[in-house]
Amino acid sequence: MKYKVIKDEGQYIQYCESLEQLLALKVDAAVQDEIDLLTLLIESYDASHDTFADSDPIILLRSFMSDHHLKQHHLVELLGVSKGYVSDILNYKKGLSKEVIRKLADHFKVRQEAFNRYYPLFPK
Repeated sequence: MKYKVIKDEGQYIQYCESLEQLLALKVDAAVQDEIDLLTLLIESYDASHDTFADSDPIILLRSFMSDHHLKQHHLVELLGVSKGYVSDILNYKKGLSKEVIRKLADHFKVRQEAFNRYYPLFPK
């Protein structure tokens, strides 16, 4: 059996890396099944270990951006929003909208709750 229930953080990290590699491939039915299985295993581990419980959504987003080598302009394209809005989000001036949360969760393959948490804003 290629994949098993995730038992520790090392296995979790390994599965996350495998998922990233699969997402970079041209997806056929077999690859999509593997992506779906890994996503399910990762989400299950996240839920049972509450890996995002104390995470600031913006710190998490910046971490994902770093891990995926994304710049602000990539988020503009991904989210379909303006450069100013992305800048305001990353600088704690505006909150994440429901639509932005949904798109980020879908793109980074995490539950929406990872981004849908309170964090302080520092208006202009």
